[in-house]
Amino acid sequence: MPSPGTDATRIEAAFADPGLAWIVERCRRRLERGRPLTGTLTRTGATTGERAALARILGRPPGRGHSLAVRLEDLDGEIVDSGLAPGLRAVVEVLTGPLRDMAGEIRDERERVEAVREALRTGPHRDEPWYRAWAGALSDDGTLTRLVRRGDGHLPGQAAAVLGRLPADGMLALPVLAENTLGDTKALAGTPLARLVLRALALRDGVAPPRGRSAERELWESSGVVADDLSSQVLVLNLRCREAHAVSRWLREAAGLGLPFRITLHQLSAGALTPGGPDLFVCENPAVLRTAAAELGRGSAPLVCTEGIPSAACRRLVGAAAGAGARVRWHADLDWTGLRTTGDAIARYGARPWRMSAADYREGLALGESEPLRGAVAVSGWDPDLAVELARHGRAVMEERVLPLMLGDLAGDDHRAQ
Repeated sequence: MPSPGTDATRIEAAFADPGLAWIVERCRRRLERGRPLTGTLTRTGATTGERAALARILGRPPGRGHSLAVRLEDLDGEIVDSGLAPGLRAVVEVLTGPLRDMAGEIRDERERVEAVREALRTGPHRDEPWYRAWAGALSDDGTLTRLVRRGDGHLPGQAAAVLGRLPADGMLALPVLAENTLGDTKALAGTPLARLVLRALALRDGVAPPRGRSAERELWESSGVVADDLSSQVLVLNLRCREAHAVSRWLREAAGLGLPFRITLHQLSAGALTPGGPDLFVCENPAVLRTAAAELGRGSAPLVCTEGIPSAACRRLVGAAAGAGARVRWHADLDWTGLRTTGDAIARYGARPWRMSAADYREGLALGESEPLRGAVAVSGWDPDLAVELARHGRAVMEERVLPLMLGDLAGDDHRAQ
């Protein structure tokens, strides 16, 4: 709102020359940053028009040279003496509109960001290292500030609330999780909120943030959340189940031919599938199962492939086998992620590590070149020396390196298909 005694029409006429625009803009920036209109403004490379405009408003010769300077106190005095306005500030307000209180806005923004930080500090997983790393990263990389600026400052707190319900006990549908936590079934369907939660889950699992729907689905499933019960699948070989329904018959027929078979979570949910037999072997990489099918055929022991982080379908199937008394024999890549999935399998199913010892690791290293270790460090509670050896050598041993040894185990007489 213009100050009393301000003649807007005269001001607009007096400052209509484009050669004065730089002065008005620089003054506005000063005022919005809480700085006084004092001192000298300098313009390098001033044009002839800018020199003439300033000379006219101050009543002085244009001068020469490559730079142009104006004392703001002189300009303010000319404005007051001419009766144009109560001062330079009033002129700026007339010409550019209401001034922003940028210092106040910055204080307000800082207060709102700090409120979000405080909400994260009290989150359900606040004592977990991965949670603290997630909350710290959101602050350090400017994510919290960006969210606050665009009006989404509530999202980190909502993400913490979602994380507080994870891992889910059993298989929880993603829309149900969203509805129960946030009152909106679509709140976690590819939204910025979902990306915040997945970023935290990636830190928890020691993996890179997911790219693409398949990677996102796997990460949800690692916490017991099902995004799609048709996309969640498990790859098996020579698996025979005790039930008599259609899916069980398909598995028996595939086992009779030594053919790999995929089971969806939807099929597992529609009817129980209880693997029979004393042993159920589990591997991580499809190449192992594919080679077992090609070289051993129906003579291979029952084999389940996690294809990386176990899917919801995989966990349900292996859990049913363990519940029925099967010995779950678990193998994964000898890297940090493999140690985590193996430790989880021991906790969930009472699994027995299969060629997952420090001696197996050293034997794998001796077979040739290996990949560098990646991701967050993990422990190996079943054989503490294994994690020590991984850290010492800094190399990973993939399943493909020890494939002949694994095939020998799968071909053992005690495990042949019945």
